[in-house]
Parts: sequence; structure tokens; C-alpha cells
Amino acid sequence: MYQINEVTATPFFDRPNVQTEQIPIGPGIPLGIERISNPEIGIAGVYGTWGESYDNTRLIGLIEGHLGKPLEPGEQLNLAELGFENRHHLPGLTEEEHVELEIQVGARFLREAAYANGWEPAEVQAVVVGTSGPVMEDFTPQIARKAGIPESALKVSVHKACDSSVGGLQLALNPDLAINAQLPQNLAMELYGKKVLVGGIEGLSRWLSKSFDINALQLFGNGAGIIGVIPGRTMKFLVGKTHEVFDEDGVLQIHMYYPHSSQKKEGESMIEVTQLGKNHIRIAGLMHEPVDESPLTMAGPMGMVKLFVRSGVQVVHDVYQSYQKRMAESGVPGKEIAVAIVHHANLKINQLKEKHLQKEGIHIPMPWLLKDFGNVSAASNMIAFLRQLPNLKPGDHILFDGFGGGTYYDVLAVELGVNVI
Repeated sequence: MYQINEVTATPFFDRPNVQTEQIPIGPGIPLGIERISNPEIGIAGVYGTWGESYDNTRLIGLIEGHLGKPLEPGEQLNLAELGFENRHHLPGLTEEEHVELEIQVGARFLREAAYANGWEPAEVQAVVVGTSGPVMEDFTPQIARKAGIPESALKVSVHKACDSSVGGLQLALNPDLAINAQLPQNLAMELYGKKVLVGGIEGLSRWLSKSFDINALQLFGNGAGIIGVIPGRTMKFLVGKTHEVFDEDGVLQIHMYYPHSSQKKEGESMIEVTQLGKNHIRIAGLMHEPVDESPLTMAGPMGMVKLFVRSGVQVVHDVYQSYQKRMAESGVPGKEIAVAIVHHANLKINQLKEKHLQKEGIHIPMPWLLKDFGNVSAASNMIAFLRQLPNLKPGDHILFDGFGGGTYYDVLAVELGVNVI
């Protein structure tokens, strides 16, 4: 049975350890950040959201106001069954206000994540941020600069939809990725032993203000999660795999708010790598874009299940087989993965993935941890990891399972607290 953590039913802003403030943009935007740390492992981070909280009942009124009409019978999703109870959304803002808001929000998350790890922002040596649709092309360097992170620190912007943050983590840890051939340096080798901030920052309410997709309006919301790691010391790469399959049918169509040639070449990766100045790299994934320039168009929840489950199960299966082989070669064949941190697209997807994996003899705990956020795309894996972090121990092996539109899959197993000083 898929594990659902009931603690997260409390609205996020009401959680006892959430620090809140009001950002003076527009009518005032509430921001909440919670800090999590595990000193034994040597990993800490922050997560949170911004915008007004809407439970499932109030959300429908917000959507109907946006559409200018009531939802038709059958259009309203059973959001509780999909694992979600709250979403966070913004009032009407100008384009300039959206830019200023997301720069302020992003900088706060980076700065607070550094402090959570006991680092000054000036000590951070790299920032890897996943964002489905950045508010501006140089979003990552802008928020790093505002956070006080040095210009010399490497900035990596990853745009692979919901897979962006786990894709970024894999870049930072896995030296064997084929994409390294497109990069000016092997990122995992470059970042080994350095202080790195990794995560996802998703201002999806900005997207939804331009969307009329009934399903997307009900599922997505704002969220961010940033963790601090020292590759090879506090988090050690074990095995991993990245996979991509173009969404030919357009089951999940996503507008690319970042430069990409839009060309798909047979036998070549859909990822385009661009060096932007000395210390900024963009990793951009091809999407099946909507024809009408809307932010995104998606099938219903079961359409998402069909899109992601088959390939997602295969990638996890392949990584698990590689993991077992490595453990046997290391002399610990009985070692098991403590927990899987899976992207929270919707509960039905994760339940079905778990069911198929169990049929293949793969039994890994997969807690559902984001009932109070909704689908926050690239932020979800990092939020879920931080909520699980207090329960983890040095030497635990963790599976990160990321997947997103395009479609892209990043799955990797890591060891925690390898060499904490």
C-alpha cells in the first residue's frame, strides 16, 4: 500500500516551523519557508511557497472566476484522491511584478538554503536550479547574485519540466552521463567536494494566469525546494540513468519559455546545452508545445498515468538492477534502498508505478508527502526529500525518481552522509 503521510494535511502556512513574511509587491504576497537539517548526514535545505493558500473547495471558485464560467459536470477532479488538498496562487500581477517577485523569492530560497547548511552565501561554489518555465532567461544567475552568491560560482539552469531538479541533481553527481560530451566540463567531476545548492523553483501560478486548461488549473501551484550538498562527501553517487522519449501525441504539451531550436533529430538527444558567459550553463529540453501559445495543455489524470508509468517503471527497474549489481560487487548484497523520493505528479501515477514495481519484486517505501502543495513540478522531489530528511541516517541509500513532460526521466541511487566533517 502506498504510504501517505497524514502530517502534511495541515495547510503549509499553519505549520509550526514555517517562517512567514509579506513581500511588498502588488497587494502583498505571502511567502513561507521551512528549514530542515540533519546534522548527522550533513545535509540541510529549505522549502516553501508563495501566494494565497486555496483548499480544494476554494480552488474551484478561483478557477471559475478565472474562466468566467462554472465548471461543467465531470470537469471537476477528485483532487483528494489525487493526493492534493491545497494549492498556492497569486493575484493579478503585471509582467514586471512577476519578474521582481520571482527574483526576490528565488534569492530568499538560495540564501536561506545556504544558511541552513551553515554556509555563508559567499561560500557557495555552484547553484543548480530546475525551472519548467523561467520568468527570464538568466533567472538562475539573477537570483544567485541577489542572494549574495559569488559571480565566480557556477550556475546551471535546467529546463526539463517536472524532471528539472532531479535532472540537475544527477548532473551534479553522475560523472557518466552522455550529456557531459556537450558540456565544457564534466559537471560531476567539477563539483566533486564543493558546496552546491540544488533544487527547483516553480512559479506555476504565473503560468496558470494565462491558461484555460481545466486540469492544469486544478493540479498545479507555486513551490520551491533547495538542498545543500557536497558531492562525494554528504551525498555520494551510486548508480543512475537518464532517459528521454518524445511525447509525439502531445499528451502533455508545454510551452518552452526558454531558447530551444525546436528541432528533433533522429538518434540525438532532445537536450540542448548552451554556455551563457563564463559561469552559466543552460540545459534545455525539447517539449511538444501547444499550437495556440498557451502555457500548457494536458490530458486528464489517467492520460498522465499512461504517459509516465510504463517508461518510468522501466527506468526505475534498470537502476535498481544496477544498484543490486553494485551492492553485490561491494560485498553488501543485502543492502537495500531506504526510501524512494518520487516526483509528486499525482497519487494515481505513483500508486500504479509502485504496483508494477512490486510485481517485479522491487519493494521500496515511497511516501506521499505533498498533500498541502499540489503538483509543484521540479520543486516536488526536493520538498519530499527535505520532509523525509529527519528520518534518514548516515549510510542510508536513497532513490530519487524524477520524471516530467517532454518526456524526461532521471533516476539515481545515492548514499547519504558518506564523509561528513
